[in-house]
Amino acid sequence: MIFRQLFDSVSGTYSYILASRSGGEAVIIDPVLEKVDRYCQLLRELDLRLVKAVDTHLHADHVTGLGALRDRTHCVTIMGEQTKADVVAMRVGEGDKIAIEGIGLEVMYTPGHTDDSYSFLMGDRVFTGDTLLIRGTGRTDFQNGDARQQYESIFNRLLRLPDDTLVYPAHDYKGDTVSTIGEERRYNPRLQVGSVDDYVALMASLKLPNPKMMDVAVPANMRVGLHQEELAKQGLSLSAREAIECLGRPDVLLVDLRETSERAKHGTLSGALHAPYPGIGDNLEPGGMLREVAAATGRRIVFFCAYGERSAMAVQTAQAAGLANTAHIEGGLDAWKKAGGPVVQ
Repeated sequence: MIFRQLFDSVSGTYSYILASRSGGEAVIIDPVLEKVDRYCQLLRELDLRLVKAVDTHLHADHVTGLGALRDRTHCVTIMGEQTKADVVAMRVGEGDKIAIEGIGLEVMYTPGHTDDSYSFLMGDRVFTGDTLLIRGTGRTDFQNGDARQQYESIFNRLLRLPDDTLVYPAHDYKGDTVSTIGEERRYNPRLQVGSVDDYVALMASLKLPNPKMMDVAVPANMRVGLHQEELAKQGLSLSAREAIECLGRPDVLLVDLRETSERAKHGTLSGALHAPYPGIGDNLEPGGMLREVAAATGRRIVFFCAYGERSAMAVQTAQAAGLANTAHIEGGLDAWKKAGGPVVQ
């Protein structure tokens, strides 16, 4: 396995690149905007293809690299389903799995630092975001933080993992790079409390100043979505209402770009062809399934996904491949459902 821990000294942020092999797919956790050039260089050096970029929560101390990485690599952006970010390609919840070639991250909802805080478990290690730090815990006094929720997340979720589970946090300010669940249980001073009330009192006594970047980072991190209106101006988008009216038309082919797990959880559209987004490039090249279907039938390909991110990128890929008769459903299945469109489970 390829595992790289990278550090941004300005914000004290750790980012993690994971892949199962050289030449394969990669995922990055908690990327920082100012480090995107470095990530892309390392991905090239390691011969990796970034397919997913994940934030553990809406950060207040740095601007995320999700949007910039999406624009440069066409990767899928991922956050928890409680996020206030305008658009991410995939939202995950408790019990879901983030999967790439050879690697799976189990999704754990661990609120408390913020209401959208998640941890991700991968075999012998857990990426804890700001929920559990090395010899510390994330503050709980803004962004709908809640010390009681954090106590529950730490004591009744994370600390129930095996003692030798490696802990990789999103931040460290002392120079530590990794810990274990057992170490934190024994030596983390904030965990040496007798009850949830003791923990709440401890967190309330901290009186920490706001992060220096908070007024810049939080608004910026809430607006990371791809600008889908540009495709609408070019006539390459359908509103959810327009798409509903196209349902069943013989000249339109609906193509679902989501993963199998998303289809099982949220349903799909009647008659839609399933062509998961990671393979879109091959599907649209000469000899690819979608290109052949479009050529043979003359049907207009209308892509859709969860929120319109992946489908917008698919339209861009199709245009670059010379397939002009394509469009996407702006806002994805989320917009479709809000407009009252029928869904097949």
